[in-house]
Amino acid sequence: MLYLLRLIVVLFIRVFRSRRDLLLENLVLRQQLFCLKQRHPRPQVSTSDKLFWVILRRLWPEWKRTLVLVQPETVVRWHRAGFKLYWTWLSRRRVRAGRKCVSKELRELIFRVVAENSTWGAPRIHGELKILGFDLSERTVLRWMRRAPRRPEPAKRWAAFLSNHQEAIAAMDFFTVPTLTFGVLYCFFVIAHDRRRILQCQVTSHPTSAWVIQQLREAFPYDSVPGYLIFDRGPQFNEEVIESVKSFGIQPKRTSFRSPWQNGVAERWVGTCRRDLLDHVIVLNRRHLKRLMNEYVLYYLEDRTHLALKKGTPAGREARKDPGGGYKVISMPRLGGLHHRYNIAA
Repeated sequence: MLYLLRLIVVLFIRVFRSRRDLLLENLVLRQQLFCLKQRHPRPQVSTSDKLFWVILRRLWPEWKRTLVLVQPETVVRWHRAGFKLYWTWLSRRRVRAGRKCVSKELRELIFRVVAENSTWGAPRIHGELKILGFDLSERTVLRWMRRAPRRPEPAKRWAAFLSNHQEAIAAMDFFTVPTLTFGVLYCFFVIAHDRRRILQCQVTSHPTSAWVIQQLREAFPYDSVPGYLIFDRGPQFNEEVIESVKSFGIQPKRTSFRSPWQNGVAERWVGTCRRDLLDHVIVLNRRHLKRLMNEYVLYYLEDRTHLALKKGTPAGREARKDPGGGYKVISMPRLGGLHHRYNIAA
């Protein structure tokens, strides 16, 4: 520090000296610095020397011309290091600024209120929290509402709707079956959700909207129409079909795009039909497929047990009591021996 003060005093003295003396003194100093640089290529520079050059850089525009010991880039690097140290020193005691941090407990409370009250918006939730004594803005509540986990998920909400209205819901759909001659047949069916009953099952090679409407008339005779009919967005289920469904007194429910899970009962029946029958046969033509499907629907309704019906059948097959000893079980083939029904002989 004393060295730096001495340099400042010398600077003031030189201001009042003649120009000739200054030039001669500069020449002598430069010659000595040249000799020093030859003996010590990398001289050690102290912290006070660095501070001197950083201050001089800000006060004198021509500072680069007289720099000999170090490069100008080195002085710039010293300045940046000093800037970093200065702001590190200022930030040694951090003072929290801006909005207050929302605690984890308060965030979980917001998520809980959102989950328990799906129809509440940010103003109402903010009002409840304000009454409870929490000091936060409505905008903060809205921001954390958007991050709240979705409960229940869309799949659970749709499952709840199906469970609560299964007695009044039916579904319809198509599935394709290849033939021996590499053709394609279309199988149309209507299934009731309550007991998984097949209300209609027909086969065609050219499905049209008029053909679908006729099948619906046969599936829902007289006053046996359900409250809702679920179907996808296939080209056969156009506006003409929708208007006909409404004319029957049925409320149409179209699934979302690429969402087969929304028509899960129908999709599961298609998978069951393929695993039980179609994966084991080669369909010859439309007449052959129609006969197979009639036999399978009869087996499905009267003989096949279902997990969704607590191991019962759609037609209500009665479960016998414990037969005791000395009984004989007989098997009756179904679908050409692919499946069997078992009864106790009389």
